[in-house]
Amino acid sequence: MAFDISYGSLTNQGERAINEDYLGIVVTRDVVSFILCDGLGGHGNGDVASKFVVEQMQNSLEQSKSIEESIMYAQEELLKKQIVENAGNSMKTTVTCVSVSDAMARFGHVGDSRIYLFEKNKYKLRSQDHSIPQMLVNRGDIREKDIRHHEDRSRLLRVMGTEWNGPKYQMVDNILLNKNTTFLLCSDGFWELIDEKTMGKTLKKAKDPESWLKDMEQIIWKNGRGTNMDNYSAIAVFIR
Repeated sequence: MAFDISYGSLTNQGERAINEDYLGIVVTRDVVSFILCDGLGGHGNGDVASKFVVEQMQNSLEQSKSIEESIMYAQEELLKKQIVENAGNSMKTTVTCVSVSDAMARFGHVGDSRIYLFEKNKYKLRSQDHSIPQMLVNRGDIREKDIRHHEDRSRLLRVMGTEWNGPKYQMVDNILLNKNTTFLLCSDGFWELIDEKTMGKTLKKAKDPESWLKDMEQIIWKNGRGTNMDNYSAIAVFIR
């Protein structure tokens, strides 16, 4: 691989009884992939769904399947699991996945867990949420900054674990890497409580992925403590 990759991760139940987020990392000869899922708590089996989808994604990626193939495989297996366990459609989750290979990266996602891309410590782009507020932003009805506190912020338009009439993932391809590319995968419990400008400021001071996550986590607790904080999870990936 043309660059050095370092990464760190964290997951915390926040002020909730159960942590329904789950993380995974897959290292093969040519590709390193990072996976983060956030189970939908309102449906009762969010923790089961997130762990299951990460595990299915890992199995698929280890066989050198693409992100697209892995998401579709995990989706099919999750629907089968619902039937076997008589769970209706209660097992639902978001999914995010970043794959890094040589001088390129690509990512895919379903739901409102996010993937951020930073270049030279500056926020460059992020995945687009599959949510009502994101749709309103795209239509020009509300501003980007209004997503975090919108009353329908938790209403998702696409998730793993519901019947699809076609692929529901969204992909970003052909991301050229340089010696100061950074990725952040995170659940909504994380990005709700820290904005992109603050992410960039803390990144500029961070010596490694773990210290960056630690600094952001302190801000998340400062902003969220006492508000019935959601689970929050993140994976930070440094390309240097």
